Amino acid sequence: MSLTAIILAAGHGKRMHSAVPKTLHPLLGQPLVFYAIQAAEALADTPPIVVVGHGAQAVQEAIHARFGDELAFALQTEQLGTGHAVQAAQSLAEGRGSQVLITFGDMPLLRRESLEELLKLHQSSGAVLTMTSVVGDVPRGAGRVLRGSDSTVRAIVEEAVATPMQLAINEYNVSAYCIEAAWLWPALGRIQPSPKGEYYLTDLVEIAVKEGRKVQSYVLADADEGQGINTRVDLADAEAALRKRINHQWMLDGVTLLDPATITIEPGVILETDVTLYPGTHLRGKTRVGKGSSIGPDTTLFDTVVGQDCTVSYSVAEGATLGNHVSMGPFCHLRKGAVLQDHVHLGNFGEVKDSVLGEGVKMGHFSYIGNAKVGKNVNISAGVITCNYDGKLKHPTEIGDDAFVGSDTMLVAPVKIGDRARTGAGSVVTHDVPDDVLVIGVPARLRERKDQSE
Repeated sequence: MSLTAIILAAGHGKRMHSAVPKTLHPLLGQPLVFYAIQAAEALADTPPIVVVGHGAQAVQEAIHARFGDELAFALQTEQLGTGHAVQAAQSLAEGRGSQVLITFGDMPLLRRESLEELLKLHQSSGAVLTMTSVVGDVPRGAGRVLRGSDSTVRAIVEEAVATPMQLAINEYNVSAYCIEAAWLWPALGRIQPSPKGEYYLTDLVEIAVKEGRKVQSYVLADADEGQGINTRVDLADAEAALRKRINHQWMLDGVTLLDPATITIEPGVILETDVTLYPGTHLRGKTRVGKGSSIGPDTTLFDTVVGQDCTVSYSVAEGATLGNHVSMGPFCHLRKGAVLQDHVHLGNFGEVKDSVLGEGVKMGHFSYIGNAKVGKNVNISAGVITCNYDGKLKHPTEIGDDAFVGSDTMLVAPVKIGDRARTGAGSVVTHDVPDDVLVIGVPARLRERKDQSE
């Protein structure tokens, strides 16, 4: 048996009150629809078909940027309900698989593992249609599952047209289905419009039952998986649920989280064992943290690689790389391209941008290093600044091994400080400094040369 997947992502999302299409709203660093695609593409035999409508161009561009050109798109020109949306994909999907998996782009919490169980149940039961449902107390606009006296599923009624008695039912349709393709495509044409003029995919359940065909239901153990996003309240609830899920798994995998409710770990983050995360820590993008490192409190790392046995506290890093045994913070900022090699210490209010700090560098506090290459075991004192920008271009600074840069030194780039050279406090260095030389003053001038024969 072969499977094709259709993801419905055409809705307007009016209740989001946003110019951004609903399925592109971010959840832990990536658009909602990406979660649905990732869950479905692992199961389907061909790339999923995404049905787009409102904001179609923006949705397609975002998906292309992340998943390439393999996915197919169907356009729902008018939003006339979920049944109509699947019809929009029929010409692309027909003939691609004997079974059709249908999911929604605004249901980011539905796991791939749950969809696998849905497929297994469908294939083993001989049902023409297998749906998913949850039992709970928060309807969130979902349709109610109507069962007969023998507990078999008889129909799904949408909340908008449900009676008060039906609204009291606490089993809700999750809007994920596995359907036999040979039955689905002609059955879509038998859906009748609702009083609102929409064609509901959920009506297929009642159509199948009336035809005497078997309908099966897979009830999700975790009700959070059935949560769809209709409002920003739903979005916040989904983020809390997903954050809790991710944090729980990392703790089982050997990471210590102190106060998990305040810690954010996005899906693309990789952590090694014995990492400790303190309250207020946010790890985003493709951040990686090595074994034994401590991050936080109140620290944000974005697309940053941290080596083993590092300590980073009260700081921000974006696109940076830290070696092993690095200590950083409090109140440091690493900008894109910052590299701190092994055993570097970066103290209070230090900022590094597009620069390499060599092994053993000590940069205590209140200093800025930009567009620089700093050698090994250099001491960068308080208030040191690389003056790297002339208003038009960025210029490089190079500092040799074992150099000592005195407090409040300004290094006016382009400039090179030699090995073991020193600058006096308050110096403004405008020319290259040779090895083993002390310079002081404004502008800095030669004060003495160290005799290497001593």
